[in-house]
Amino acid sequence: MPATPAQTERILVVGNAFLGDTVLGIPFLRNLRRRFPRAVIDVLIVPAAAAVLAHCPYTDELMAWPRPPRSQRLPHQALAGLLAHAAWLRSRGYSRAYLFKRSFSSALLVRLAGIPWRVGHGAEGRGWLLSRAVGVHPGRHQAEAYLDLLRGDGIDVDDGHNENWVCERDRAPLDSLLANVPTGRPRVFLAMRSTNREKHWPTDRWAAVIEWLVAVRGCEVFFCGGPADADLHADVISLLAPRVVGHVHDHSASVPLRQVGGLLARMDLCVGIDSGLPHVAASHGVPVVALFGPSDPRQWHPWKTASEVVCAGSSAARGARSMLAVSVEQVTAAAERLLAPLSERQPEKRGPEKRGRSSFPTSEKKSEKSCVPF
Repeated sequence: MPATPAQTERILVVGNAFLGDTVLGIPFLRNLRRRFPRAVIDVLIVPAAAAVLAHCPYTDELMAWPRPPRSQRLPHQALAGLLAHAAWLRSRGYSRAYLFKRSFSSALLVRLAGIPWRVGHGAEGRGWLLSRAVGVHPGRHQAEAYLDLLRGDGIDVDDGHNENWVCERDRAPLDSLLANVPTGRPRVFLAMRSTNREKHWPTDRWAAVIEWLVAVRGCEVFFCGGPADADLHADVISLLAPRVVGHVHDHSASVPLRQVGGLLARMDLCVGIDSGLPHVAASHGVPVVALFGPSDPRQWHPWKTASEVVCAGSSAARGARSMLAVSVEQVTAAAERLLAPLSERQPEKRGPEKRGRSSFPTSEKKSEKSCVPF
């Protein structure tokens, strides 16, 4: 369905529910905007993931999709909700839809909404609901899979580079937060928790890595998560020697999710399991050590930033691998390789503006999005 230059397209992107998946969609959104510079581009997204696109200049509106967990949805309630959402979307007059979310319900939603051109990945029996079904390739990186939606629709894409943004008004609270942190010491962020418990790494091993980062490499270590992470952070800190604890900073209670990207942009390294925050760090150009067990690093490794992938086992292919197979020595060796270049240059002022692809929004209009509840 080619668009003529005179057309004003209204385009809907159906987003995913997870932080990492959402961040990896930014190259797609940039290329979509490049192809349709005058279009209205809205993103339908679960509220928990919307924060990472709050300052994205390539979209016009973030629309909340407050879906309850599948276990809490009765069939008749799910159908009624789907029909109501479809009717609301139909009233907005979208001409195109692109689906990040690979689900039957999302494909049915845009079909019921009467959107004439619908592009998504053709799997799980939903291909007949789409105008163009794009192939799914095992082991393909998620960022490339999103870009494949455009390629499959005959749209040229760029190199898929990373980028992210920090709002100007978030600078002051972050400056104040970090004012008392010693300067000249590498700053390392740890992402220790996932919604999938099989990806978790033992607490005592995290403590050993922190001891090494502080005592051997002279680092300042940072955490930041949600309320569910508090017990894990406390357990890790309880295992640390007193001389180390003073160099560990847990900002979970003081930095909301919408500001975590600004904090990550000021780090020199992120070490984490396969979860959303390492992808946010990578989008700001921060080097990442990523620990993989059951998930596939080919699909989920840090995207286009300096990185080290530590796998449970010798192969990078997907398999039933336990995180217990990842050793402390593997992680510290990977961290050393990424920290080594810091020792070769003079300390410099850190901030989001120092990261090549991380920047502040270029216009106030694009710096804030509205989340519209149904």
